[in-house]
Amino acid sequence: MEKYHDRKEAGKILAEQLKAYANRKDVIVLALPRGGVPVAYEVAQALNLPLDVFIVRKLGVPGHEELAMGAIAMGGVTVFNDEIVRDLQISKASIDSVINSENEELQRREIRYRGKRPFPILTKKIVILVDDGIATGATMYAAVKALRHLQPASIVIAVPVAAADTCDKLAVLADKMICPLRPQLFYAVGSWYDYFGQTEDEEVSELLAKGVF
Repeated sequence: MEKYHDRKEAGKILAEQLKAYANRKDVIVLALPRGGVPVAYEVAQALNLPLDVFIVRKLGVPGHEELAMGAIAMGGVTVFNDEIVRDLQISKASIDSVINSENEELQRREIRYRGKRPFPILTKKIVILVDDGIATGATMYAAVKALRHLQPASIVIAVPVAAADTCDKLAVLADKMICPLRPQLFYAVGSWYDYFGQTEDEEVSELLAKGVF
């Protein structure tokens, strides 16, 4: 397999590698929105598991937003790429400004996607954490670090594609790493999909409404 047709196909292929978790009461699928939700929905449906979201926001370098200097996650967890912050000499004021901006978007998404639903209790649960792919790893790193505070039994990172070296690094962080496509030359997540359109808020809300049970 050289690439996926779309996120739906990627989710179905991912589910094939997660069959051992099907129909278990101690397992939950958590998606990283927005692009991870269509993938996670297919996983949850195929395995008959509950679906929810765990919201994380990348902290982009001012003027070079595609470059992650860190990330923030639900629960108030913030992680930094210290090397990037140091090498680019990013000021505390600039960092605080980005954090405030991204925190507003994180809270907006939490209200939009989850409403007033209480977040599921993850204690002693196996969490399957899903995204549509991993680029720098900063977002996934923040998500795993934040989830550890909620004391799950284990965390399984499940993504359709990520760079081989990124997979190796995250495999140490998680209890299990599932990633069918691990190219040596990665470029970008969208490069490994025929169709990689923007996932909109409406689609996220619709899939969550159908997938939560």
